[in-house]
Amino acid sequence: MKKGKLLLTFLAAVLFTSMTMAQGTVSGTVYDDAYGESLIGSSIVVQGTTTGTTTDINGRFSLKLDAGSYTLEVSYLGYETKSMEVTVTDGKTTNLGTIKLKATSTLLNGVDIIADRAKDRETPVAVSNISKAEIEETLGSQDIPLIMNNTPSVYSTVGGGGAGDARINVRGFDQNNVAIMINGVPINDMENGWVYWSNWDGLADATSSIQMQRGLSAVNLATPAIGGTMNIITSPAEMKAGAAARFEYGSGNFMKTTLTGHTGLINEKFAMSVSVVKKVGEGVIDKTWTDAYAYYLGASYNLSKKHRLEAYVMGAPQRHGQNLYKQNVAAYSHDYAKEIGADSAAANIMESPNGRLYNENWNSVSPSYKGKQAWNQKDPRDRYASDFLMERENYFHKPVANLNWYAQWNEKISQFTTAYYSGGKGGGTGTYGKLQYDYASEPTRIVDWDATIAKNQDPDYVAEKGAGIIRNSVNNQWTVGVISRIKAQITDNFKMQVGIDWRTAKIDHFREIRDLLGATSYDDPYTTNDFGSMTGLGLGDKIAYNNTNTVDWGGAFVQGEYTNGVWSAYGTFGYSMVKYSYTDHFTKDAKTGEALFTEANWIGGVQVKGGLNYNLSETFNVYANAGFVTKVPIFDQVIDDGDGSLRPDPANEEFTSYEIGAAFRSLDRKLKIDGNFYYTTWLNRAFSRGIGTTGDSTAFLNVDQRHIGFEFTGDYRIIKQLGIGVFGSVANWTYMNDATIEIKDGNNNVVGYNDTKLDQLHVGDAPQTQLGVSLSVYPINGLSLQFIARYNAKHYAAFNPQRLVDDPNDTQEVWMAPSYTVMDLHVNYKLPLKGRVGVAIFGHVFNLLDEMYIQDAVDNSSYNGYYGYDGALTHTANSAEVYLGLPRTFNVGARISFN
Repeated sequence: MKKGKLLLTFLAAVLFTSMTMAQGTVSGTVYDDAYGESLIGSSIVVQGTTTGTTTDINGRFSLKLDAGSYTLEVSYLGYETKSMEVTVTDGKTTNLGTIKLKATSTLLNGVDIIADRAKDRETPVAVSNISKAEIEETLGSQDIPLIMNNTPSVYSTVGGGGAGDARINVRGFDQNNVAIMINGVPINDMENGWVYWSNWDGLADATSSIQMQRGLSAVNLATPAIGGTMNIITSPAEMKAGAAARFEYGSGNFMKTTLTGHTGLINEKFAMSVSVVKKVGEGVIDKTWTDAYAYYLGASYNLSKKHRLEAYVMGAPQRHGQNLYKQNVAAYSHDYAKEIGADSAAANIMESPNGRLYNENWNSVSPSYKGKQAWNQKDPRDRYASDFLMERENYFHKPVANLNWYAQWNEKISQFTTAYYSGGKGGGTGTYGKLQYDYASEPTRIVDWDATIAKNQDPDYVAEKGAGIIRNSVNNQWTVGVISRIKAQITDNFKMQVGIDWRTAKIDHFREIRDLLGATSYDDPYTTNDFGSMTGLGLGDKIAYNNTNTVDWGGAFVQGEYTNGVWSAYGTFGYSMVKYSYTDHFTKDAKTGEALFTEANWIGGVQVKGGLNYNLSETFNVYANAGFVTKVPIFDQVIDDGDGSLRPDPANEEFTSYEIGAAFRSLDRKLKIDGNFYYTTWLNRAFSRGIGTTGDSTAFLNVDQRHIGFEFTGDYRIIKQLGIGVFGSVANWTYMNDATIEIKDGNNNVVGYNDTKLDQLHVGDAPQTQLGVSLSVYPINGLSLQFIARYNAKHYAAFNPQRLVDDPNDTQEVWMAPSYTVMDLHVNYKLPLKGRVGVAIFGHVFNLLDEMYIQDAVDNSSYNGYYGYDGALTHTANSAEVYLGLPRTFNVGARISFN
């Protein structure tokens, strides 16, 4: 009897084991139906049970089940639940492919609508999308625009290597003419259109996706979207409770900690996510140190089924050392200079002891110097370091707050409104007055701080020559604005939007004394202040200039959209106005006795654009778009902020663009191919630059440009473990006309005119030929390796207006930097842990092969060019000034999550 029971137990165990081993796997990917975004954290559950799983950061899931037939329910908060029948086969994987869920309310896509997100196979524009997974797997805590280098016609560099000193160029247009938006709100500077990426440190940690619409784009706000629109979307709040900690270490003793927490959706009403970041580092380029914080808060509240509020608050108080001066290539490396044809420069310019890491903007100082520094109108504080001083340091805090209201008034009418505030306090440092320089230690002069301090402490020297100090150039500002649009579904196929865009900004510009460098006080011999003395000044006192600028902006638009599943089309008309004012707090108006005040009239601009998409089949579509924009001039093209004078009849810049394209998507989503051709003209470009080695004079031009190019991308998932991708562009950007240059001296007096020879010269500052290749390998579950190689060529140096003064008949092409290839490696591994704790480790190697290359260049440098004894080396590597790309760098870390 006992043996019989043992036998039965053994047979039951064998049977149970064989049954549990008869398992298969169900996999798939869950996407948002409208925008193609992966839905992270979607729920996949066997109907009538608690057995299930959730999607990962890529929207993918994998679920092991016993062999048999099941009904799976795929769901995501705010989306329709989809039921799917599946049969599981022993030992095999059943791939359900792409599962698209539709939002149950347009309110869920509110931020996408506010941001004018383009839809695949519907919006007829050239688009590149970067998912949250791609950001986490490839960015490696670089400045956020650098991830766009893996898309066509985009060129982003680190500039001098300082944290946040990156720039981006799209289709040959710099970021003055690329609209940068966060959750649909423009963040380009309202005076000049520039973007300072150091203000957005930590933004990538809260970003859910980035969309680059190249060209005039389908964005209906009147933004400087000529090269393109880069739309950065952050999550208002995660719907699932959890927390995460991310720890990173990298080149230049870089250390970063990111802590994130989510309440999850509480009572179907409220959710909030919070992130805080701390980042420090010594910098890869010499003394490009960083000391920064960042914070992000996103919250959502469902007032009812038809009304929803979202709030965003973010900012990044930071300080960092800068490298703002390009150098002759020989200053970095004689060997490389000779390799690219700068033999003469190598023979006559010394190579820095720091080689390619050379930074002119700092020098050591004796630790015995105990001087304090002042910034942000606060009491004097200790310096960043006791043993060196920076000539160039950036410090800024730009908090941003948005409040979004999404309302569904009825089945056909919805409203999307955002009110926002952006502050800003800080600036950048430099020298002022009589400094002492060291001309022997480095290839270019560097400030001799100890010698300057000694001279400043000599009363006889100061009385005769004056003192030298470190100053702050301050830019304190605030902006408030409202964007509101109403969307009406006129018929099943046709909808319209009308909207307004109102903004106003106030910006205070002044210089102040940061460091007296041993002097007891400072007398400013260069500045006249009609309202006070400029002698006996101390830390924090204002010098040089003290101005307040205001910018008022108003705009409205109407847009119609038609779609029937095969055809889709849109048309937009917009009108915008801008008005500027200027107050000089150092200059008295002779008539009023008050501070000099200048106000320009309102200046208007229009945009007309539209496009058509045709879906030839389920896999293939073609599209075309066209547009005309008259862009209102920036501040210094209307008011001279040197003396407050109005420029007579400032002309709008005019952009005309045409584009055609096609796209292919295989039904299994393994293969994606996109290609498009664009033709853009830029007329009446207002081109103003400082010229001469003193930088006192200004050149004004009105020139025409033509930008033509072909762009393509392709991705193919060959097998589950292997994927390849290509991206690239071939372009031709040239000037279309000769122009007349107006030359002013430092006192704003016109001293002459020159007729220039620009016609058919190439537009510089970015490669006109780009090619990229990626290889993604997934050898085991949870592990990914990605290799990305980028080839850049036909990179003409940036144009230097000095040539138009020195020789207006110069018709020689600007210097073209050597082509180069850079390869990056990204490794990510998610540990196969069960339960509520997840651990992922990652590593990035940028410039894997340690390639030496030129990333930025200026033709015929007025400062560091070597021209030879007879001036014959113009427009060559000898006479250019450059930034080299960073050497091989790395970033490694781990992310721990709790759900």
